[in-house]
Amino acid sequence: MKSTKKREIRTADFKERAVRRMLAGEPVSRLSRELKVKRSLLYRWRDAYRQEGAAGLRPIGRPGWHDENKAAKKVDAGIRDLQNKLGQQTMVIDFLRRAFRRVEELRRQSNSNGVTASTEKSRQ
Repeated sequence: MKSTKKREIRTADFKERAVRRMLAGEPVSRLSRELKVKRSLLYRWRDAYRQEGAAGLRPIGRPGWHDENKAAKKVDAGIRDLQNKLGQQTMVIDFLRRAFRRVEELRRQSNSNGVTASTEKSRQ
């Protein structure tokens, strides 16, 4: 028969606080009851923390299941949006530079022929 209890994913920060409390001397049984975490899991977190520090407490498993991955995806999406906007602005600036050069060229050509650059005032 399948268990209907859903696996709870805890953050690296939660795990680190629990391990620090263990290392400070709090009884593991009391921590286990308070945090609703099996004692064996607390000991695994402690061992991982001793071996790798806080990096050892990072969640493992499928990407996208954890808050940290979701935050990283949001940051990546924001960066992509900014890169797209930057690309669009670069294209507009390039277009305006070319247009400005063309106007300057036309202005120089009209001045070099001895012809006035603008039309004369109309008489009414």
